[in-house]
Amino acid sequence: MNFDISHILDQWDYQPGQVIVRKFTGRDGVEKIQLRVDLGLLQMNAHGRPDGKRPFGHESLLEHYQNQLEKYRAENDGSDDGFLLKVEDCSKLQQEAIQYHHRYICLFQLEDYEGVLRDTDRNLEVFDFVKKYAASEDLAWAMQQFRPQLMLMRIRALGTLALKREDFEGAIKIIEEATEDLRQFYREAGRMELAEQSPEIQSLEMWQQDLQEKRPLSEREQLEIALKDAVQAEDYEKAAEVRDALRRIKAD
Repeated sequence: MNFDISHILDQWDYQPGQVIVRKFTGRDGVEKIQLRVDLGLLQMNAHGRPDGKRPFGHESLLEHYQNQLEKYRAENDGSDDGFLLKVEDCSKLQQEAIQYHHRYICLFQLEDYEGVLRDTDRNLEVFDFVKKYAASEDLAWAMQQFRPQLMLMRIRALGTLALKREDFEGAIKIIEEATEDLRQFYREAGRMELAEQSPEIQSLEMWQQDLQEKRPLSEREQLEIALKDAVQAEDYEKAAEVRDALRRIKAD
């Protein structure tokens, strides 16, 4: 077996500052993703757990711990009181979440936005699970502090899908709601000072402003501009026609 992958790297240059990825089907028939990094490449499965492992017979560690929770409830009359995730549990879940993080970054670059939503929703489930059952608030925050990054990627995927449908208003609404959700996250965490410096909030606000400027005008907005122009030009016959058209839109 030849372990040297130099020939692969020589044919696929690393480009600083760019996410260089590709998708292919491996010899095992499984769809895979490769990410070029400065010292080599990362390879992961496109579906299931990225490294292809099945911890404790489950698709992921999250499912394993969820199964442990169900067993605990069954033994305690349906109660989850006393069920705790220890340091090593949270650490393992976080390491697994990083695998999915790498993959949804790659999927976004590949324009597989549905895949991004699948993996970000999965990691949000992990974050919620750890938040509820971590043995301490410090343990929970160790993971929760990365929630804004996750939310940003999820919103970018949702917003881009809306734009592909030419739904500018929908995309802007998604961004507005996400920005408020991020602020609410910092409020609930008692860390509002971080909100003012949040690169995720700043990124969403810049994206929203850009979409507002590029957004196609609605029929009503076009008529309102036409009315203003007609009045300024003292073309009252044209202004009357435009007013009638505006009334019909309002009536609808």
